[in-house]
Amino acid sequence: MLTIKFDKLGLAPGDRVLDVGAGFGRHVFECARRGADVVALDYAEDEVVQTRATLGAMVAAGDIDVERFKGVLRGDATKLPFDDGAFDVVITSEVLEHIQDDVAAISEMVRVLKPGGMFAATVPAWLPEKINWMLSDEYHAPISVGGHVRIYSATELKAKLVTAGLDPRGQHRAHALHSPYWWLKCAVGPTNDDHPLVTKYREFLEWDIMTQPRSTKIAEKVLSPALGKSIVLYGHKPATSPIGTDPKPDPVEVAR
Repeated sequence: MLTIKFDKLGLAPGDRVLDVGAGFGRHVFECARRGADVVALDYAEDEVVQTRATLGAMVAAGDIDVERFKGVLRGDATKLPFDDGAFDVVITSEVLEHIQDDVAAISEMVRVLKPGGMFAATVPAWLPEKINWMLSDEYHAPISVGGHVRIYSATELKAKLVTAGLDPRGQHRAHALHSPYWWLKCAVGPTNDDHPLVTKYREFLEWDIMTQPRSTKIAEKVLSPALGKSIVLYGHKPATSPIGTDPKPDPVEVAR
């Protein structure tokens, strides 16, 4: 299930891509399939291990070229271990809402993005997230350790991206059918995964992801502008100077 629209990033084969907070790698897998050279970074050790294993399995199965797999690293988004301008594209999905110093994290992501490069960030959209917070204190920090620490408005996130040096390049909402699932989970308790209603709705979402019927595609398109659980913002780093943009260094080699 992808949240970012890669066509909006102009992603091309051979582009160097960094996924900050890659989780289990859903976006980095798509980048590799499109021929990009990918580096995944996450703070959670278990997710780093799982992403490495999944990428290895995809290479073994011939789903992606081993040359596209540049590394899966454990690291801190506020202190990225890469040189300035090391990547053509930087993405981060459902991560910034977990980071106390999100300004520092955004600044670091923009720093390692080359002039002329593209950036994409997704966070929970304001209204669906506000409902989650109202329904359950267990859903977010401080009760939920490592949980969400803020609710973003699109205006706030866009302002932070602009302040970091990016030119806005559009936005959209995604995953409207996932909003009721989280409202339901918060209503019965965020950790109550075995509740019958939660189980049934999760099975519906899994079925939808696997089969992608036309009916739910239409529902997503109609409902996402208002109810989409995630908002996605795109940005462009101005090409202020051509110096250092070519040749392309290997991201692993430029890691500090």
